[in-house]
Amino acid sequence: MKKIIVPVDFSEFSEYALEAASFLARKNNAEILALHMLEISTAVINKADNIKQLESLFFLKLAEKKFKEFLNKDYLKDIKVTPIVKHFKVFSEVNEVAKENQADLIVMGSQGASGIKEVLVGSNTEKVVRHSDIPVLVIKHNPILMEFENMVFACDFTEEAVQQYLRAKEMAKKLDSKMHLVYVNMPGTKFRSSAEIEKQVATFLRKADGGIEKMNEVNYVNDYSIEEGILNFSNIIGADVIAVATHGRKGVAHFFEGSISEDIANHSTLPVMTFKI
Repeated sequence: MKKIIVPVDFSEFSEYALEAASFLARKNNAEILALHMLEISTAVINKADNIKQLESLFFLKLAEKKFKEFLNKDYLKDIKVTPIVKHFKVFSEVNEVAKENQADLIVMGSQGASGIKEVLVGSNTEKVVRHSDIPVLVIKHNPILMEFENMVFACDFTEEAVQQYLRAKEMAKKLDSKMHLVYVNMPGTKFRSSAEIEKQVATFLRKADGGIEKMNEVNYVNDYSIEEGILNFSNIIGADVIAVATHGRKGVAHFFEGSISEDIANHSTLPVMTFKI
């Protein structure tokens, strides 16, 4: 892991993300790209009106000053931090910055939500997750300790999930994490017998790993929903991060036969890492 992007909006949640990124950067000798999206359109910046241009310049300098103060943190000492200011708040640009700089990970803070309201829908975090081609780590709390010893990767073991499994496996290696594979079996029409599940898992592992050596490492959980199964399993093993897959056009976590709702990120107190299908 060489480069980590942290979108910054000066909120306490982006500071959580920045601190979490500092742990990862220090551990991997990586650079942090601190990205601030300045809400000034290109049309305004390029406008011939001198007053408008002066206003744009004023807000740009003000943002740069605030940005410099925001990045003055003790936990960033001895870490290479490169500030980047982009004009206008277009969150698809975060992925463009990631491509330009060959970044490995985006770390974002999210306030989350309560009740039935989805944590990421309509939020800046959700927009970044939708457009990002690289993994996004969502941080919801002040990171007291960022040791990712145990990563849970929930999978339906279909062909569609192979690439996400391989990417999660690679990320687990970078984070020095043990990856726990879990299949959640549910009652009703989605119920699978032990023989059916094992056959599907064997086919999946042959395609993904070239063999079935990891068959004994797959955890089978029975629960009333995918979300409950993942969260309960994560609590039981003392997981440090939950990894899920995403469809770009549909928000968070749609790699099962139906979908994993945003409840995983909404109800989890753990960091959640997304991998785009």
